Amino acid sequence: MVLFLNNTGTQVTEFLMICFPGMQETQHWLSVVLAPLLVLALGANFVLLLTIQQETSLHEPMYYLLAILSMLDIILCLTVIPKVLLIFWFNMKTISLAGCFLQMFIMNTFLPMESSTFLVMAYDRYVAICHPLHYPSIITEKFVIYAAIFIVFRNFLATLPTPVLAARLNYCASNVVENCICANISVAKLSCGDIHPNKLYQFVSVWCLLGSDLVLILLSYCFILRAVKRLQSGGAATKALSTCGSHLILILFFYTLLLVFIFTNKAEKKVPSEVPILLNVLHHLIPPALNPIVYGVRTQEIKQGILKLFKYQF
Repeated sequence: MVLFLNNTGTQVTEFLMICFPGMQETQHWLSVVLAPLLVLALGANFVLLLTIQQETSLHEPMYYLLAILSMLDIILCLTVIPKVLLIFWFNMKTISLAGCFLQMFIMNTFLPMESSTFLVMAYDRYVAICHPLHYPSIITEKFVIYAAIFIVFRNFLATLPTPVLAARLNYCASNVVENCICANISVAKLSCGDIHPNKLYQFVSVWCLLGSDLVLILLSYCFILRAVKRLQSGGAATKALSTCGSHLILILFFYTLLLVFIFTNKAEKKVPSEVPILLNVLHHLIPPALNPIVYGVRTQEIKQGILKLFKYQF
């Protein structure tokens, strides 16, 4: 392992991830919160996936999209949190260059995939409320397949340059990453080369992918609210909005936490460095834990399916 190298020209072969620079003696206590949240996130998402698979009444496009969201949540959790816990519990701070760039690729690809899934789900709700008569002919299983292809390829092609640009850099200085995860800039700034292309591409790709998704989601909900206002019956309006409630709650939480992380990361001098690091870790854990719980509690069909699943199993 190569540590704290200077200008000797020695190449870094692996990175050392120290997580929270100012909390080295106490950071392991965070595992008291992170470990139960990981178990909750994985357990809730696996239960939701199994419920959708077993319950034939849930074999509909809306629930297939929810299954895609759960799979993305599981992958994001397993990519980030186990390594963080290994650092806290067993001081396993080293990670190979290949492993680091792979983690970077998965994080940078699957997080926008989750955003794109929220966008497709918003379109699903838009069609259901604004064009209910055409819903069965528009939102079909074929639509879900095309949506999944769109989610994968759009984000794969757009985010692939991020780890590629990081991997092409020459790492001949310090190999100590002041982060819990292989975030693009945290790793790139350790190189001896110019990282301005890395910063520029990350800025453009994040705002183009997540920014466009957020704008289109907000636009779809503007159309939904306009359609709800036109409904004569108050009960019909309440029912229409309730079908969007779970989705809207998760979208607001997902993007709020993400925006807070971005702005705290930019305000480096005003905010302790540990804050954006913690927010980044939590953003890979709290939404995956909340998503299946919110849908399970607020969606009657899923709640009944889960009860039937546990009744059948036990």
